[in-house]
Amino acid sequence: MLLSMAVIGLVVAVIYVFIPHDDSKDPVKRVDYRVELLTARRAAPYPVAAPQGLPKSWKPTSVRFDGAAHDSWHLGFLDPSGEYVAIKQSTAKPAEFIDTATQRARKTDRADKIAGRTWQRYQGTRYDALVLRDKGATTVVAGTAGFTQLTAMVESLEMKRTPVRADA
Repeated sequence: MLLSMAVIGLVVAVIYVFIPHDDSKDPVKRVDYRVELLTARRAAPYPVAAPQGLPKSWKPTSVRFDGAAHDSWHLGFLDPSGEYVAIKQSTAKPAEFIDTATQRARKTDRADKIAGRTWQRYQGTRYDALVLRDKGATTVVAGTAGFTQLTAMVESLEMKRTPVRADA
């Protein structure tokens, strides 16, 4: 049995040494979210939020729209320093949605006026967040990035719907 373990260990060592690998490469891939955004803007009963004019250094990493789950929209990014920032929207009950989207962050006494709207600050052990309660949907911009980066994301947001044409 020891001989078998030694042979396996030797094979693993040879594979590790001779198969090229680069640990310095970023494993997170950039995603193209344009199709999902168009779909969400046509299907959602609220104006769907997405950034407009963010620098290329912000890397989109995840996207999904689920009409069956309270028309939930998610768009995740890594900011230029590699911190996570997500835009989340839903028609679910605001208290439950905010609790989940912010990873149980707690509402603070501070609200910020950003781009003409009042965003409530939430602070948590995992995520900080800016929350907008609007007619029909709640928008949460949350992540590991600080409030400066969360604010930068909120400032870039364009919220709109794309109506479906009747003749289409």
